[in-house]
Amino acid sequence: MYKLIAIDMDGTLLNDRHEVPEDVKYTLAEAKKQGIKIVLCSGRPIGGIRSYIKALNLNQEGDFAIAYNGALVQDTHTNEVVAELSLGHADLVKLYELSMELKTPMHFFDTKGVYTPNADISDYTVLEAYLSEIPLGYRQVSDIPTNISIPKIMFVNHPDKLNRTIEELPKSLNEQYTIVQSAPYFLEFVHPSASKGNAVKMLAEQLGIKQEETMTIGDNGNDLSMIEYAGCGVAMGNAIPEVKAAADFQTRSNNESGVAYAIRKLALEPLNENAK
Repeated sequence: MYKLIAIDMDGTLLNDRHEVPEDVKYTLAEAKKQGIKIVLCSGRPIGGIRSYIKALNLNQEGDFAIAYNGALVQDTHTNEVVAELSLGHADLVKLYELSMELKTPMHFFDTKGVYTPNADISDYTVLEAYLSEIPLGYRQVSDIPTNISIPKIMFVNHPDKLNRTIEELPKSLNEQYTIVQSAPYFLEFVHPSASKGNAVKMLAEQLGIKQEETMTIGDNGNDLSMIEYAGCGVAMGNAIPEVKAAADFQTRSNNESGVAYAIRKLALEPLNENAK
């Protein structure tokens, strides 16, 4: 029996209209009734998933969410921070200078919003603020307090340009950060110990849930670590090839309610069979 199901949002829980399909809502509610913990696990900031947490009733006692690609784990009932791994001012300076060298726009987060040091604000930074439903501000790096806590820094650009940037990144960065591409136009830098997989593992262990009792569902590169960790890693039908290769099961696409199909097939139907 699966006791914890961690679900990515964009490209997974949400369809291409950024909506949660009705049958997905119903299936999540059924899984909760069966005592299964449903954990939203997103690259978005916590503020960018709160409306979904509320709409799906995932803010009850004992509910949790994972944000910033694993850099933050929060109790969604009490808003208590369970675990947090952040970057600092020195990381911001280093990655800003690199972004200038590689001619790639960037932005970064604190707990209140998203900020860019680029006066010519990228359309992808505007998109990030819109999707995450958080304020967007322009801040020069020299104006940022040195004690800032940064959950995530991002390079953003048109996919072809971002791919060239990725090829030019110093190899040493892989030892200093967890670096994941969450969309063709988003490259994300978080604390080296932060990942969705590590966050799911930590939460499961804290709750006394075994690895084989966990299921994770995702579609993109930032989901790979949790797909590999889970007792059952599920790839969406629209997932990238690397996620499909690592998964134990492939479900339907995000526009075909793949989350609902996977949970019914792998979790709810076996429970119903055992109850007979």
